[in-house]
Amino acid sequence: MLHGYRDKVIPRSRNTQNAICCAVSLEPQGGRYHFTDMNYLLAILLPPLSIFLAGRPILGIVTFLIWIPALIFSGGLTHPMFILLAWFIIFERRNKQR
Repeated sequence: MLHGYRDKVIPRSRNTQNAICCAVSLEPQGGRYHFTDMNYLLAILLPPLSIFLAGRPILGIVTFLIWIPALIFSGGLTHPMFILLAWFIIFERRNKQR
């Protein structure tokens, strides 16, 4: 049988013919789905949306209102700052859930 640990399914035996390796579970944990891994990747492209999905909707909206002019006027030089902000907020949420 299989033992579930967080998002990954770990096979009980070492038999690779019958085991499922590195499968991702789609079942909710604690009644909520966890999209933190996807959220880190989303933060690279759309930091305000990532902040919004991390459970901070007002901060996500404020960040969006600052992010658009910052991208236009700086030519994208400020984008890494918003990525770091989103990663920090996702990390904070992840630690708060533990």
